[in-house]
Amino acid sequence: MGKFIPLSIPNFEGNEKKYVVDAIASTYVSTVGGYVSKLEKELAVFLNVKNVAVCQSGTCALHLSLIEAGVGPGDIVIVPSLTFIAAINPVKYQFATPVFMDCDDSFCMDPIKLKSFCEEKCRWDGVALKHNGVIVKAIVVVHVFGNMADMESIMDIAEQYNLKVIEDATEALGTKYTRGKYQDKYAGTIGDFGCYSFNGNKIITTGGGGAVTANDPAVVDHLRFLSTQAKTDPHYYIHDEIGYNYRMTNLQAALGVAQMEELPEFIRRKQQNYERYKNLFDGFDYGTLMPFREGTSSNKWFYSIKIKRSCITTSMREIILALHDRGIETRAIWGLINEQKPYEDEEIYKLEKAPYYASRILNIPSTTQITEEEIKYVAEEVKRLLRSLADG
Repeated sequence: MGKFIPLSIPNFEGNEKKYVVDAIASTYVSTVGGYVSKLEKELAVFLNVKNVAVCQSGTCALHLSLIEAGVGPGDIVIVPSLTFIAAINPVKYQFATPVFMDCDDSFCMDPIKLKSFCEEKCRWDGVALKHNGVIVKAIVVVHVFGNMADMESIMDIAEQYNLKVIEDATEALGTKYTRGKYQDKYAGTIGDFGCYSFNGNKIITTGGGGAVTANDPAVVDHLRFLSTQAKTDPHYYIHDEIGYNYRMTNLQAALGVAQMEELPEFIRRKQQNYERYKNLFDGFDYGTLMPFREGTSSNKWFYSIKIKRSCITTSMREIILALHDRGIETRAIWGLINEQKPYEDEEIYKLEKAPYYASRILNIPSTTQITEEEIKYVAEEVKRLLRSLADG
């Protein structure tokens, strides 16, 4: 195949240029403008929530949520080990301490080990959960690659121990439960806070950008207030709190409004293309296309192949480079956050599946523009390479 097949790139098939040009013509290109409020309203309608605030990034959304959750110096926040580092860094912004939790087979936080940590390593005094005398304040749950974490179990634990739940749904816009207690609830709308990202590789993009919601609409108003430098009096520039320059610009929002118009189609394509890959990898001995949680409808943002390490010992870097030479962009799952230099001294709890998957997962092209012919080529080349490595 002559052209290079990217992993995940933006798709601008709709009114993106039209709306951005309109925003420029209006001269409202910064954090004030009609597209900012329009995007917030459209996100609220899509997610079936009452209030959404848009901001500069998913990281901003997470940071604002931690602030609003009351996380401060010395507090403990339970976080996943298998995720992108942006989900964890805001904990340090608040001078709080992460404790790294294992994942289950969805790549998301393992609620069984979460409960075990709370029961075995902590003490509940009827008001607060404490670990080594320090208050455990919150849980950051990441819906990895568009999969849905086991929110029923996690929310039960959080309610029992008075823990705030911050959903990192930066990869899961459009993922929802189809049955159970949270039927028809979207990722990011179940916990106390929900955070989204519109980075260039996400299912919709504003270039950079993000959004945050909460179970209390008034809380979202305060998050929006904090994101605009906490300006109490706009005429005399009175500020009663520490604020942040986290608000989304009108230019970004114009792009986002156009992308929201296409979101249902993007999800449909992602789901369709996943099924195509699934058929092509069915029965393959050296790699398995990972499933998504039953009882959910996932946006299927990223597709993951689990490599059979008992047969293939070649490094992930060599596999990625070999596929690149064949015109296919792939990537490894993240390096475990607790193994990164800023976090290598932090506490971990029973990490077993996180390192298991970190050494085995290969992400393959999932862009919405990929053709059926390209999907077949990717599957053929991945299978050919893994088969040769296993036989070699």
